[in-house]
Amino acid sequence: MKALQRYSEEQLVILLKQHEQAAFSYLYDNYSASLYGAISGIIPDPDATPDILQEVFVKIWKQIGAYDESRGRLFTWMLTIARNTAIDTLRSKNWKNNRKNNELTEDMISLAGSTLTNTDTIGLRKIVHSLKQEYRVLVELSYFEGYTQEDISNKLGIPLGTVKTRLRKALSELSMMIKI
Repeated sequence: MKALQRYSEEQLVILLKQHEQAAFSYLYDNYSASLYGAISGIIPDPDATPDILQEVFVKIWKQIGAYDESRGRLFTWMLTIARNTAIDTLRSKNWKNNRKNNELTEDMISLAGSTLTNTDTIGLRKIVHSLKQEYRVLVELSYFEGYTQEDISNKLGIPLGTVKTRLRKALSELSMMIKI
């Protein structure tokens, strides 16, 4: 059995700056749990924490040359990298988009089904039917049947700009009707 290597902080930093693989393995084995804890305290998604930890160790590996022993301990420097990486992740557009686009669970689907409003019961279709024919058709296709403006243009043989203008006018008229 291989004896476990132990390094002083000074030895470890020297070996890390020389990009010694054994020193980096030692660093990971001895500090990953603490850095994982720090990251998980910031990141609410436990599935994302291992990926961020990996990113932190890649940054440590690449930036070890910038570490200055006179400014603080190695662990403090690594903890700062971990904390900043976790905060940067939370602030990133990608993180925010992923949080918005989470997969729906069965509970969410059943909840959503219980709150759906039938447009007939609130009288919206009746109001739409009071619009001019050219506007009514567009609103029906767009909002009740789910066609895109481009699809409507192709289906009705109307220029896309005309579809957009008429829909805008129809929505404006609907807004005025609902306010009354």
